[in-house]
Amino acid sequence: MTANDDRPSRRFPQQDCPAVHLIVPIKPLHLAKSRLLSGGARLPAAHAELVAAVALDTVAAARRAAGVADVVVITSDPRLTAEFTAAGVEVLADVPAAGLNPALRHGDTELSPRGARIGALQADLPALRPDDLAAALRAAGADRSFCPDRHGTGTTLLLAEPGRPLDPHFGPGSADAHAESGAKPLLGPWDSLRCDVDTEDDLAAARALGLGPRTAAAIA
Repeated sequence: MTANDDRPSRRFPQQDCPAVHLIVPIKPLHLAKSRLLSGGARLPAAHAELVAAVALDTVAAARRAAGVADVVVITSDPRLTAEFTAAGVEVLADVPAAGLNPALRHGDTELSPRGARIGALQADLPALRPDDLAAALRAAGADRSFCPDRHGTGTTLLLAEPGRPLDPHFGPGSADAHAESGAKPLLGPWDSLRCDVDTEDDLAAARALGLGPRTAAAIA
């Protein structure tokens, strides 16, 4: 463990719940979360600060979840690269630079030779609680699985079967697309895992659940 690594030392309590290497793709800050910016509630610099804070809180929470072997960020944003690297998080450059699914396939290709089970986690879960993520991983077992967002249309977490490709289908209607790809839905009471943030209303919902420290400071 690095000096900045506060993950629990015993992360894999169940043999039927394979440890997961989570890929977290993040757009460059000036391009990320445009719908949140379009509300006009904050200037672009403050928007970039908020997006960075949300991503940092999301990854920090995910790293503390039981069943998570590691978290790898995919981004080509220099600020995010520096901040995550300083926190001891591995960062891969978004070499495809062609959107979310190509970035995830790139990460899958890079990580699969390590013998890891692969998952994808959205970077916009500022209220994420490690226990909620851990519970979803236990519910998934070794199955290809996904967690829909609170609206039931998007996807916040996608898990491949061990030794199988991730096969991501993120985008509009991704919950249906992942179900059609054979992934089982994870529908437990994990509000913090389902509360991704695309709009001001989403941010208000996350705030009601309890924001991570960086996000709370960014909107204070």
